[in-house]
Amino acid sequence: MLQGVRPAVVRLIGASGRYSASCERFLPTIKLKHPMHRLDLKIRLHCGADIAIGPGKADLLEAIRQTGSISAAARSLGMSYRRAWLLVETMNRCFKDPLVTTLAGGRHGGGTQLTEMGVQVLRRYRELCDQASAAVQDGLEDIGALLADPMPANQ
Repeated sequence: MLQGVRPAVVRLIGASGRYSASCERFLPTIKLKHPMHRLDLKIRLHCGADIAIGPGKADLLEAIRQTGSISAAARSLGMSYRRAWLLVETMNRCFKDPLVTTLAGGRHGGGTQLTEMGVQVLRRYRELCDQASAAVQDGLEDIGALLADPMPANQ
């Protein structure tokens, strides 16, 4: 059940009515009829005080899957290796099983890969984002029609 709607933010509320799983994600920007109007949805799944998965972490998982390396994935996303490693540690801690595993180095070099759980979490997260985008599509034009023309940026 979707409740607690704020401008451009959708939060998934648990049965208790509290934010048991706060989900916000930057989905592909949904353009409205006016070229300066758009809707951004953010989905983040929280695990206590940590963000278990969100748009940046999903992008990092995808980059790790493509490159086979935390270092290469970090470079492709314009972040430091340390930042990428900390994000991976958080994800691995937040789920029942690790999402990312590292392979020992040696003659053939090391590497990093998504675990089966990592592939599953990434796939389900992307599906959730697509579902959220589709869910808001129907009423989007109605509320978008009520928006005023935006002010020029320099005013």
